Amino acid sequence: MGAVEIPAHIDALDRDGAILADAAQSAGLQAGVPGCPGWQARDLVRHQAYVHAWAARHVRERSPELIEEPAESDILGGGPADADLIAAYREGHAALVTILRDADPDVECATFMPAPSPLAFWARRQAHETAVHRYDAQSARPAGPPAPDVAFDPAFAADGVDELIMCFAARRRYRPGSGGERSLTVRARDAEGRWHVRLVDGGTEVSRDDPAADCTLEGPAAGLYAFLWNRSDAARAGLAIAGRPEILAAWNTSVRVRW
Repeated sequence: MGAVEIPAHIDALDRDGAILADAAQSAGLQAGVPGCPGWQARDLVRHQAYVHAWAARHVRERSPELIEEPAESDILGGGPADADLIAAYREGHAALVTILRDADPDVECATFMPAPSPLAFWARRQAHETAVHRYDAQSARPAGPPAPDVAFDPAFAADGVDELIMCFAARRRYRPGSGGERSLTVRARDAEGRWHVRLVDGGTEVSRDDPAADCTLEGPAAGLYAFLWNRSDAARAGLAIAGRPEILAAWNTSVRVRW
């Protein structure tokens, strides 16, 4: 979409990464994380610390190939002791922000989805990775998370929906189950953004169009962001669903992003 540029993505990463650490510390490392079933806040912080370090290596080392990822169990079982975990996370997060801010705009390194440049890819991906997990950390607190429309800026949220639909959903690894051809149109009411998803057996086709569809999902961009990332139900997100709601269930079970 181009509505959110590299410096804004890095600023968002900087801000949300700090909030994540504060929220995890406030919740306590043993607190459960509703958006990541089975995880405690310590797991969330370890996961995010690893992802930040993994992303930073690609840019710093100008890696021509994606760096091999360990098993999630190894990530969650490693790293510093709990007493040092949040401080270590903060250090790694700050290092990633610095690497992205100081990087040559023309840096060449591996990516795993289309983007205008490798730096644009890593800045955008880490901004949204961190924003969603910041929301998870806030959800672990006794008071719970803020409402989506308070938690996310509309333009940033619309950019995240665009990344999720146009980049993640189009990848071969995210395939809906059988069920025949189905279509979904997503519309943001308060930001630029219209998307169309066509689900067919074994495949997903996506576009930035606004045709009639079997199911239409419409509402504030922040609500769409939280809902499509499986962090909120439709009612709390302020969304209107028209047509066949079971299509959203097919989406939610097939497009679930690990990183």
